[in-house]
Amino acid sequence: MKLWKLIGILACGSGLLACSSQPAPSLYQQLGGESGIAAITDGLLHHIEHDPLIVDHFRDTDIPRFRDLLAEQLCDLSGGPCVYSGATMEESHTGLNLTTRDFDRLVNHLISVMQQEGISYAAQNQLLALLAPMYPEVVRR
Repeated sequence: MKLWKLIGILACGSGLLACSSQPAPSLYQQLGGESGIAAITDGLLHHIEHDPLIVDHFRDTDIPRFRDLLAEQLCDLSGGPCVYSGATMEESHTGLNLTTRDFDRLVNHLISVMQQEGISYAAQNQLLALLAPMYPEVVRR
């Protein structure tokens, strides 16, 4: 037992292991905080605007309000200081008749934006895992 403790201490001291008393950064921090989420939101809106297969779904959308609520939702979901104040996903998507293809395109755009912003794959996966349960509330409403 003492040998393993010594090896652990030596590994920490030599930098072989990430040994720190600092807590891991929150997902909100990993996304870049307020400015990172703003960049992700703006990048996603840019992708939507240039995607002829989904842009029509946003034809009647108040884009500035949508942008603010999306940023607020990402902030809230990722553990940031925001509280999402918008409608439920079911309420806001009822009548839009979104398909799995529409949902997948949006998710792929989100992934592209997060990669462009240098978000780690671990943080991307954490965010996607938080968004995935919304699928049944969004598609075919």
